[in-house]
Parts: sequence; structure tokens; C-alpha cells
Amino acid sequence: MTQDVIARYFEAFNAGDNEGMLACLTPDVEHHVNEGQIRVGKVKFGEFLAHMDHCYSENLTDMVFFANTDGTRGAAEFIVNGTYKATDEGLPEAHGQTYRLPAGSFFSFKGGQISRVVTYYNLADWVRQVS
Repeated sequence: MTQDVIARYFEAFNAGDNEGMLACLTPDVEHHVNEGQIRVGKVKFGEFLAHMDHCYSENLTDMVFFANTDGTRGAAEFIVNGTYKATDEGLPEAHGQTYRLPAGSFFSFKGGQISRVVTYYNLADWVRQVS
């Protein structure tokens, strides 16, 4: 079941279905972003998604899902294929650059929903690709 929820979460991501992603989360989800502050709750997560949609267009490929035996934790490894559409604060200027970046996400579960999302990627590699 854990891997099914992760798969639904990423299927929604690739479909641009933010509501579908939010439906996979607990109301008090903790979102640990790469190089950023922890955001708590679906509202903050939704704001993050809207910001990402404004600045980036991304599609994930080569996805592999993992889960522990009791269904409380899971992970995914994937490739982010993206276009940098609008300049994000503190980052290089955007002018439609494309990038391909390995990444991974880790999840905790509560009541069959995602209660924690942690995402990692190599920011220096991304900056190199878009600079």
C-alpha cells in the first residue's frame, strides 16, 4: 500500500494535478525541502506547489519506489527532467533552460497517507546546468 500511495503522488505530479498530490497527504504533513525550511500543513505545501509551477516545468522519469515492511516509511528515486521558466529568488536568471537531475524523496506515513516528504537533489549540479 505504501508504494501505491507514492505512485499516486508522483502520477499526480507528472499530470500537473496538485489537488491529486495534496489528496495523498495528511493535513499536518511536514515538507522538508532541499536547501530550505520545513513547511507544515497542506496549505503551505499547496503554496510551494504553486510557486514551483510558476518557476519550473518538470516531469519525472526512471522512478523506483521502496517501502519498509510495516508501511510506515517509503522512498523514491527518479530523474527530474525540467525547464526553468521564471527566475526563482536567489537563483540564476531563468530563460527557458532545460535540466536533467537525479533526485530522491523519502516519506513517512500515517493512516495510509503521507505525513512527511523529504526531497534531495544536488543544487550545485542544477545551478551548473542552468547557468
